[in-house]
Amino acid sequence: MTEDLTFGAVPGEAPTPPTLGAEDEIDPVEDELDPAEDGIGPVEEGLDPAQALASLPLDGDEDGEEGFTLELDEIGRPRVPDWVAGSEPEDLALALESVCFVLNRPVTLGELSGILGQPSQRIDRAAESLAHQLRGRGLMLQRHRDQVQLVTRPETAWAVQRALNPERPARLSRPALETLAIVAYRQPVTRALIESIRGVNCEAVLDSLERRGLIAEIGRASTPGQPRLFGTTLRFLQLVGLERVDQLPPLPAGIGLPEEQERAWSEALAARPEDEPAPPDLI
Repeated sequence: MTEDLTFGAVPGEAPTPPTLGAEDEIDPVEDELDPAEDGIGPVEEGLDPAQALASLPLDGDEDGEEGFTLELDEIGRPRVPDWVAGSEPEDLALALESVCFVLNRPVTLGELSGILGQPSQRIDRAAESLAHQLRGRGLMLQRHRDQVQLVTRPETAWAVQRALNPERPARLSRPALETLAIVAYRQPVTRALIESIRGVNCEAVLDSLERRGLIAEIGRASTPGQPRLFGTTLRFLQLVGLERVDQLPPLPAGIGLPEEQERAWSEALAARPEDEPAPPDLI
C-alpha cells in the first residue's frame, strides 16, 4: 500500500475515511487480525457468530465486577434466599410484582406461595402491600377470591389501545348487562334466583357470559338438585376497571330483592357448606 490508512477522529464529528485511488489495493491478508494477538483466543473454523459469542469468557472478576449467580437446589431450581423468610411485606412485594409481570395471567395465592417459598398468609400481606404501592401508577393489582393479576389501569386504556390496536370487542346486550349486574351484586347466585328477579329465562344469557369469561361456576347450592352457583371472574374486574369486587358502587337506596325472593335466598344459603364462599354484603 502507498498510503497510511490510519486516521484520527475529532470529538463531535464522524471520522472521514481517506480517498483511495484506483491504483491502491488493499491486501485482505495483511489487514486480517490475529485473534490470538487480541486476546480473544483461537477461533474455530466454521463457528457461527452466536457460537463464537457463547464461547467468550464472561467472568466478571476480570473486569473487577462481581457476577450474579443463583444457588440451585437438587432439581436445578433457584433456591429461595435466606433473607426472604424474615423480609417485610414491602420487600416480598417486589418479588411478587416480578412474578405477576412475567406470568401475565391470573395467579393463585397458593401458586405464588410455591414460587416464592413463603406461606399464603405472607403472600396475602405482600399482595396488599403491592396493591397499595401501585396506587397512582399505570398498573394495578387486581384481586378476586384467591387470584391476583397485574393489569393496566382503566385511566390509561386510551394509550394501551393505541399501542396494541386490538379488535374492538362486541358490546354486551341489555339482558346480558342486567344478568351480569345481578351476579356481581348477589354472588354466589343460582340461575333460578336470577330468573325470578328478571322474570325471563336466562340460560342463554348465562351461557354467553360464561363463554366471555365474565362469570363462572363457583360451587353448588345445598338445595334439592344442587343448582350451580355463579360468581364473577377477574375478567369481569378488568371490564369494569376495579381492583376488587367489593369496590362496586353501592346500589341506590330502595333497590333490592323483593321480600319473598330475599327470604328464599337466605334460606338457600343457610345450609351452604362451610367451604362455599359467602355472598358479599353489597346490598
